[in-house]
Amino acid sequence: MLGLIERMDAELSKAFEAAGYDPALGHAVVSNRPDLCEYQCNGAMAGAKKYKKAPFVIAEEVKEKLASGSMFDSVEVVRPGFLNLKVDGSFLAAYLEEMASDERLGAEKTASPRTIIMDYGGPNVAKPLHVGHLRSAIIGESLKRLGRFAGHTVTGDVHLGDWGLQMGLIITELRHRKPELVYFDDSYEGEYPEEAPFTISELEEIYPAASARSKEDPAFREEALRATSLLQQGKPGYMAIWRHINRLSLADLKKNYEKLDVSFDLWKAESDAQPYIPEMVQRMKDEGYAYEDQGALVVDVKNADDTREIPPCILLKSDGSSLYTTTDLATIVEREKLYDPDEILYIVDKRQDLHFEQVFRCARKTGLVPDETRLTFLGFGTMNGKDGKPFKTREGGVMRLEELIREIDEEMFRKIVENKSVKDKDAEDTAAIVGLSAIKYGDLSNQATKDYIFDIDRFTSFEGNTGPYILYTIVRIRSILSKAREEGLNPGEGKLLPPVNDVEKALMLSLTSFGTVALQAFEELAPHRLCAYIYDVANALNSFYHETRILGLEDKEQQSSLLKLLDLTQKVLEKSIWLLGFSSPERM
Repeated sequence: MLGLIERMDAELSKAFEAAGYDPALGHAVVSNRPDLCEYQCNGAMAGAKKYKKAPFVIAEEVKEKLASGSMFDSVEVVRPGFLNLKVDGSFLAAYLEEMASDERLGAEKTASPRTIIMDYGGPNVAKPLHVGHLRSAIIGESLKRLGRFAGHTVTGDVHLGDWGLQMGLIITELRHRKPELVYFDDSYEGEYPEEAPFTISELEEIYPAASARSKEDPAFREEALRATSLLQQGKPGYMAIWRHINRLSLADLKKNYEKLDVSFDLWKAESDAQPYIPEMVQRMKDEGYAYEDQGALVVDVKNADDTREIPPCILLKSDGSSLYTTTDLATIVEREKLYDPDEILYIVDKRQDLHFEQVFRCARKTGLVPDETRLTFLGFGTMNGKDGKPFKTREGGVMRLEELIREIDEEMFRKIVENKSVKDKDAEDTAAIVGLSAIKYGDLSNQATKDYIFDIDRFTSFEGNTGPYILYTIVRIRSILSKAREEGLNPGEGKLLPPVNDVEKALMLSLTSFGTVALQAFEELAPHRLCAYIYDVANALNSFYHETRILGLEDKEQQSSLLKLLDLTQKVLEKSIWLLGFSSPERM
């Protein structure tokens, strides 16, 4: 079904056309002066110059054509030529009836569905997830859900980092610690052990130790670079260690992403693109795109009109080993071959902007993707602490993701127990649900491309623009509807009546925007728009709640209408938070 704004646009367009003007001038916007009107049309202002008429005259003529319709309760012309509009209550109630009977709550699917590969998550194996991985996972999961809801075919790929220098560092450190291991015996020809020579905890200690050592010991770093190159060439012992690392890391990563309620359709890695590299590189050489520069193989991607320096795209280092650039390009080749996407969307830290600019230009220049395939980079900002610097532990180290989740859950548990609204045995589960809302809503309510302050005290508050406040509103509705059912009433049945006061109408009007906002949130890659929307709905609901008697109402027809309005509000909020990536508890 068409959104309310779209229906207004159709009505206004007809009125402009009937008055002799361009129907494209008929467009409504939500009023920024709700004390004066609910919606506004500025088309007469835009048409004044074209038709050489005072906008006030145009607006008066359009008003006359709107007078016979049933959509507006009032249409007022305000100088110099604005049309101030108020929606008719009966029309509004009928619209919400239609919305309540629609399983998509009034949201139409896109007329142009696309096949989209969404690259988000991007952790490196052998390293625990930390807060730096949070935004990609949260934003990506929400956009995946929003994209599917909009009608697109969206495939989420975690794209693990498992083929770079960190592997060479681990192999080299392990060789120094345990040189007797069979993996380092070049004469060994048997089967390698099924059991890894390290646990996940040991692995997570090995990598930072090796990384630190490489910064102080040039010889160790050279050895690690050589090990990386040998791994990429398929050295059997190193490949066996690599498989151990991936198996252990994957199990740990899946466990932690599950806690975030983030899932991936594909658990592809850089290494999966390796088979595509030789042919890709050879073709770039044969077709004259790739050339040697100081021993490395590069492709120029600079344009004549560039205002900043765009370095050449390096395909292979002088030792023949590949880089992130190489595997990202080969991954594009793989995705084109296996999935034929209309778009590949990367959700990555905005500090990777130059890297993806080089990759996209190289892919376009060398014909790795058709001209019509979109390559989109959504660069997100940094999650900072209250000091404005990247979020750290109290000791100043990088905070592990599971540590952040635990800290949030403990704070929510404390507040829930203090509130005494949930029994102790359920409080932990409730704290985990509400804690996840605090993390995700705290992130998503900010524009993705901007840095933001992660304030645990504010994000876990039950008041203000927070996840717990949204959940508290949903639980409040659920409590009322539950009591109504205990009294033998059937929320969701009956007929919606026109609003009887301003707070009821404000709630009804807020619900009408759901479909439009949800679809725009995906097309603009802007989950924060959906957050802003449900915050407005929650505020409208709570104003309505404080001024409206429902369960004790003697007018049963009116009571049935109000309960149905609450039921629809709950459905809109529940669907919205699911699209954002979290859920609500039974009680709080």
